[in-house]
Amino acid sequence: MVAKVTAADMVVIAAKAPFWQGFVTPADCHAVQSWIRPAPMTDLSSLSESALLVAFANGDGDAARLLTDRLLPRVLGQATRMLADRAEAEDVAQEAMLRLWRVAPDWRQGEAQVSTWLYRVTANLCTDRLRRRRGNVALDQIAEPEDPSPSATARMQTLSRQRALSDALATLPDRQAQAVALRHLEGLSNPEIAEVMDITVTSVESLTARGKRALAEVLAAQKDALGYQDDT
Repeated sequence: MVAKVTAADMVVIAAKAPFWQGFVTPADCHAVQSWIRPAPMTDLSSLSESALLVAFANGDGDAARLLTDRLLPRVLGQATRMLADRAEAEDVAQEAMLRLWRVAPDWRQGEAQVSTWLYRVTANLCTDRLRRRRGNVALDQIAEPEDPSPSATARMQTLSRQRALSDALATLPDRQAQAVALRHLEGLSNPEIAEVMDITVTSVESLTARGKRALAEVLAAQKDALGYQDDT
């Protein structure tokens, strides 16, 4: 089936092939429908994230949708793990993706990876929000679960642990919080973290070691309340 060519499609076509300008108008669409077809999604699915971002910058809406499908769950997951707050994480994910769309026209393939860039932006946005919590962290005021059933208690304990960790991250210096989160929440290797944070591997090792020690001190008083009394 031949796809319908819209006025918006013509703008993209004209931008890619200047010799069309002045010839193809929305009224001429029917004349070119017999041989103009949009690129199938199967073709786009094999492209790298950088290539998809460049395609989006050139007006390819399918590339934007595919890139969103690939990246948004990752960004939302990273933000949720750092913030332990779904609403805040969704705000961060939206802002991170908006920033990605804004840089698309200037993106150069081969100079950076989209995933690395997004890890950095998301970590920075989360750190900004964690910083606002400083001075208001109340690790000793974790709410007791209202439902006494084991499943509800387990869920609440998991949420309490996640929130306690997020609040503890908020007490760390920004770079320590980012390094610890990328290493232990996102599972990145030290070289990958070094690339995301634009520092040396040695610096990553130092930041994560100091960050882990600081977290242990902050969370030590909450061991019983968080259900770790039986853990070794």
